[in-house]
Amino acid sequence: MPRRKRLSAGRVPLILFLCQMISALDVPLDLVQPPTITQQSPKDYIIDPRENIVIQCEAKGKPPPSFSWTRNGTHFDIDKDPLVTMKPGSGTLTINIMSEGKAETYEGVYQCTARNERGAAISNNIVVRPSRSPLWTKEKLEPITLRNGQSLILPCRPPLGLPPPIIFWMDNSFQRLPQSERVSQGLNGDLYFSNVLPEDTREDYICYARFNHTQTIQQKQPISVKVISVDELNDTIAANLNDTEFYSAKSNRERPPTFLTPEGNASHKEELRGNVLSLECIAEGLPTPIIYWIKEDGTLPINRTFYRNFKKTLQIIQVSEADSGNYQCIAKNPLGAIHHTISVTVKAAPYWIMAPQNLVLSPGEDGRLMCGANGNPKPKISWLSNGVPVEIAPDDPSRKIDGDTIIFSNVQERSSAVYQCNASNEYGYLLANAFVNVLAEPPRILTSANTLYQVIADRPALLDCAFFGSPLPTIEWFKGAKGSALREDIYVLHENGTLEIPVAQKDSTGTYTCVARNKLGMAKNEVHLEIKDATRIIKQPEYAVMQRGGTVSFECKVKHDHTLIPTITWLKDNGELPNDGRFTVDKDHLVVADVRDDDGGTYTCVANTTLDNVSASAVLSVVDVPNPPFDLELTDQLDKSVQLSWTPGNDNNSPITKFIIEYEDAMHEAGLWHHQTEVSGMQTTAQLKLSPYVNYSFRVMAVNSLGRSLPSEASEQYLTKAAEPDTNPTAVEGLGSEPDNLVITWKPLNGFESNGPGLQYKVSWRQKDGDDEWTSVVVANVSKYIVSGTPTFVPYLIKVQALNDVGFAPEPAVVMGHSGEDLPMVAPGNVHVNVVNSTLAEVHWDPVPLKSIRGHLQGYRIYYWKAQSSSKRNRRHLEKKILTFQGSKTHGMLPGLEPFSHYTLNVRVVNGKGEGPASPDRVFNTPEGVPSAPSSLKIVNPTLDSLTLEWDPPSRPNGILTEYTLKYQPINSTHELGPLVDLKIPANKTRWTLKNLNFSTRYKFYFYAQTAAGSGSQITEEAVTTVDEAMASRQVDIATQGWFIGLMCAVALLILILLIVCFIRRNKGGKYPVKEKEDAHADPEIQPMKEDDGTFGEYSDAEDHKPLKKGSRTPSDRTVKKEDSDDSLVDYGEGVNGQFNEDGSFIGQYSGKKEKEPAEGNESSEAPSPVNAMNSFV
Repeated sequence: MPRRKRLSAGRVPLILFLCQMISALDVPLDLVQPPTITQQSPKDYIIDPRENIVIQCEAKGKPPPSFSWTRNGTHFDIDKDPLVTMKPGSGTLTINIMSEGKAETYEGVYQCTARNERGAAISNNIVVRPSRSPLWTKEKLEPITLRNGQSLILPCRPPLGLPPPIIFWMDNSFQRLPQSERVSQGLNGDLYFSNVLPEDTREDYICYARFNHTQTIQQKQPISVKVISVDELNDTIAANLNDTEFYSAKSNRERPPTFLTPEGNASHKEELRGNVLSLECIAEGLPTPIIYWIKEDGTLPINRTFYRNFKKTLQIIQVSEADSGNYQCIAKNPLGAIHHTISVTVKAAPYWIMAPQNLVLSPGEDGRLMCGANGNPKPKISWLSNGVPVEIAPDDPSRKIDGDTIIFSNVQERSSAVYQCNASNEYGYLLANAFVNVLAEPPRILTSANTLYQVIADRPALLDCAFFGSPLPTIEWFKGAKGSALREDIYVLHENGTLEIPVAQKDSTGTYTCVARNKLGMAKNEVHLEIKDATRIIKQPEYAVMQRGGTVSFECKVKHDHTLIPTITWLKDNGELPNDGRFTVDKDHLVVADVRDDDGGTYTCVANTTLDNVSASAVLSVVDVPNPPFDLELTDQLDKSVQLSWTPGNDNNSPITKFIIEYEDAMHEAGLWHHQTEVSGMQTTAQLKLSPYVNYSFRVMAVNSLGRSLPSEASEQYLTKAAEPDTNPTAVEGLGSEPDNLVITWKPLNGFESNGPGLQYKVSWRQKDGDDEWTSVVVANVSKYIVSGTPTFVPYLIKVQALNDVGFAPEPAVVMGHSGEDLPMVAPGNVHVNVVNSTLAEVHWDPVPLKSIRGHLQGYRIYYWKAQSSSKRNRRHLEKKILTFQGSKTHGMLPGLEPFSHYTLNVRVVNGKGEGPASPDRVFNTPEGVPSAPSSLKIVNPTLDSLTLEWDPPSRPNGILTEYTLKYQPINSTHELGPLVDLKIPANKTRWTLKNLNFSTRYKFYFYAQTAAGSGSQITEEAVTTVDEAMASRQVDIATQGWFIGLMCAVALLILILLIVCFIRRNKGGKYPVKEKEDAHADPEIQPMKEDDGTFGEYSDAEDHKPLKKGSRTPSDRTVKKEDSDDSLVDYGEGVNGQFNEDGSFIGQYSGKKEKEPAEGNESSEAPSPVNAMNSFV
């Protein structure tokens, strides 16, 4: 079973892997080799004196090395000290000081040596020191008293500890003292005040020192500070001295900056390479100075520069020699600026350029050890052999020392040793061990056989071939059983034997063989490579915005190699999802229910397989209406304005677009909030205009795209001073309620507009057309005043002025009103009537004099009624009708009159009080009109050759009936209409018998009445004469004959063919026989409708009721008159009664399409229209 080895880009970074590839070969532990130090304690080793001391020293080698120690440069005999033990198989020391002994006893410089037959390796010099956390020295601290605005430095001076303590300032309650641009702690631990304020007064300024190594905190004695204001100081001087020279507030509160630290105009700072460079400038002054930093002749490194302590400290991390130079800090306030230059020099303890590496050589080979180091100043390089300076070490003819390099030539087994390179300068040292091991070994491959590598397609594949041999073997790679050596133009062959396929493809799958050769032999190993499809996220989660309380879903769909099993993990802000039931994860979705503010963040879907992982992220923004503003404050309080400021609440991830400010008037309308103003969402202050004598409270609401916040807490109340009113009442009117009074009304001011207590109104009036002086009266806070004893309907000038206890409002505007109205005194004269037609009359009259109206003219009103019937002469009183004509019109139309009627009318003038007297009655008659249709028409007593008609006269004769007209025509079995017979009947008849009619024949009747004005509307009816019994018997006999049935079938087939032809021709357009038939049957009596003459009540509808005569055939020249119908078949096909004759001609023109339908039940039953049938089929 081959061993699997998956190359995960996440777990084995390529760069790190390649760095390992170019390092020196490790000697297998089963081969003889000198010692190598694998673990040791740090050079500067600070220990906790309360715990045992453990000094580490671990090494490997073959044979296993033995260990020894030196202390302070001399041999440390651990066997003579019962408190010291060495770990078996190791050089690590344990000093048991917990049972007895003190840590200080074992303070010193320790060095470990690991030795075997092939050489000796040594550790660094390990300086062991116990940590110290000494107490503060007792001191008596005097209270500090100083003036408001002065600068102050509170010294800390912590005890020297090992390592140095962390300093911070707190009070007696262990609360950190707040710091700012004005008050801050320096790098030395002192507390600096650029200027003091009265609130700095306190008795518990305490400096604390925390020693992290021993987890202890020491505190200094509390310092008492009292800040005296200028007024207090002047009072003290006045009480004790007879002097007039008091302190000036301005001189104490305003001054340009000066530096508290560092002192002078320039200073110097030295820092070691790789450390953090910290530069500090703290200034005092009033107002508090602001600190700026620049580098002379250069710029500050962008990614390594940080500002601390309110920009008073400049820090540059990973400082290098290039950061040397002059740095300038500038302190500035409105009264001036100063600067201080810090000259920075960056030194360097030794650092490696190339540390020496272990060297494995076969007998007779050459080699070299190189030791490259740098520093400032330049470090000194010295060599040791097996821990002894090479100058005094046993001589080796195969080696030659050339400065930082040792050159080996024709080495032998006795040349094996461990060499130490020491690079040192005044700031430190470096020590590195590197052995020379002389071996003769055939190749061996250290990578396990048949290792299976699984790699994602299109990524690098790295196939291991760890090897060892001396001399150094050569490595070749082959693919497949008979493949040739792989070339470096496609593959990358690394020095450590690894084969790299830069971009692995599916065809890279297979077996690869690594072959190692040297002069002593050959070794080979097979490994296997499989290429897998990459895992991909095909549906990524998307950015979401969700309101608080909603539910949001993120989707993440993954596609992967079928042989790999992915696991889907969801992260929030690169951490685990909250352990909350609101978060649910299924196969492809993450659902967050009842979204809260803290749910906002970045959600990441991570798909992991054993070979790769992919991720996709989306941001969730939780939005909501803003939180209410808070900390409302009123400043700049003036009589008519105030400044309101506030602190915005959280905008809940939706920017605030505006603030709404409302006010409450606790004096006049407590509990009722009014809109004051709106300001931009960028503002946090507003200048508000105020009205006098209002007890204001304000509140603010924030608005964003989701709505408005809850109101803030109300501000403090602010009562403005009283003043005279700014405005006067509005809606001033003067209207009389009685003929002898004037009622003056107005809309009173509200409490907010009163501007002060004692609100009243000064009401003034005088006649417009007279020379009278103004009459005035002051009334209480009401809205009406009645002036009595005025003339009727006289124009008045009126004004209403507001006043209060402070004074009067501005002069009010003058409005015009009228005293009370009375009924008009005069009726309209010269009333005459012009009858336009039988339903319309025009009335004219003369206007009444304006003075007689005694009020506002509303218009004229006509009363009219129908008094008697001209035809029957029976007098009966009817209900009066009224028409009102607005304004000063002197004529009007009376529509909707009944023809042939007797009317009476009169006219009255109308004002705001009511109607005046009526004019004398005027009588007029409407002319005759055409009658309505007879009320009913019935056919009774049908016989073989006669029909009797009975009818009722028209319900509205509209005149004197002169006669009735009866027209009728037969309808045969094919629904063709026969000749039309016209008959006049006296007006006094209500029954008529028609004789000599054909038996068993249907007739259609058209009946209407006439007056002198013309013919009225017609009524139609149909009836059938009775059937002769012998003829009926013959018809039955014929209908049962076979030949007759066959004939009818042939006729039906012919009709079907004609229908199809007509249907085709109708779709193509054009004329057809049915159309010609229609033209031939045009009714000669039909006349075109008259044009509308614009009169009321007259409508011409004669065409709808004229009977149709049987038409002749189309003329032989086949022409059609221009005025004849152009209707297509479709127009007739929609009619209910349209039928076809047997010859295909259309008989819709006889079906009464354009006449009124007869009463239900009187129409004979007919077969359904074939045209309708065809239309429904199509």
